[in-house]
Amino acid sequence: MKRLILLLVVFVVSVALYAQVSVPAYTVGAGSWNLSGGRLYQNDEGARLAKVNIRVPQDGPMVYEFNARYEAGGEDGHGGFGIHVFADKVINSPSWGCGRSYLLWLNYDENPQDPKIPSGLSAQVYRSYSNSYMELIDSIDLNEYVADVYVEDLEYPVPFKILVDGVTGEVRVYDPRDPDLNDYFYYSIPAGLPLKGEWVALRTNGVNLSFAVGL
Repeated sequence: MKRLILLLVVFVVSVALYAQVSVPAYTVGAGSWNLSGGRLYQNDEGARLAKVNIRVPQDGPMVYEFNARYEAGGEDGHGGFGIHVFADKVINSPSWGCGRSYLLWLNYDENPQDPKIPSGLSAQVYRSYSNSYMELIDSIDLNEYVADVYVEDLEYPVPFKILVDGVTGEVRVYDPRDPDLNDYFYYSIPAGLPLKGEWVALRTNGVNLSFAVGL
């Protein structure tokens, strides 16, 4: 497991969006979102279920490339962000889950309510069954990597690349500090294969971020 300090932020699906100059179709589910200077901003740091839904047909191996920048929030000791992948449907209102999908989540919480989630920095994988029900299937303690994070680095967008294979369930999160992309975190989705979906949903919880949504 290599340096997942900024594990999941936002994405541009390389095969579908890299050739485009326009913003992909999206709808706001919750939170305060606006587009400015080619970046999508989530401005409500108090929003616990902020969400934007982006239509991306997904079938088989998918590569997600993204960058994101921290803007504000997190001073209360709690904040998180992540993406639902292979979502079959979405709703344009606050929701805990996102249809049938998987949520890859990065979390900082000094006092987590769920005993399965460690305090401090961690990553979670959830399986979503509906808009109101999700199951935690894995939680990873990342506190050993906190020393790699510096406050001055937060002003810069961070690029990432994620591969999710809807046939095999393989997930690779590549280390952005490795220019050759040979270093990655591996995870295997345990059930529900093959995966197909029409949407990806970006979420934030108690933190403001801005995201690249096109080139």
